[in-house]
Amino acid sequence: MARKPNYNFEKRQKDLARQKKKEEKLQKKALKKDAQGNDIPDAAEGDPEGGQAPE
Repeated sequence: MARKPNYNFEKRQKDLARQKKKEEKLQKKALKKDAQGNDIPDAAEGDPEGGQAPE
């Protein structure tokens, strides 16, 4: 007798692959945004320990 396919396992694997792809896409998007210089809170906003000496 042949084994029954485990559909729950297959579904879980697809869900994990989908979630991993989504996270990679979000990370790639965040890196692209950071590379453009957008939305990076740095010393330029007036952080006293930011490394820039006030003149």
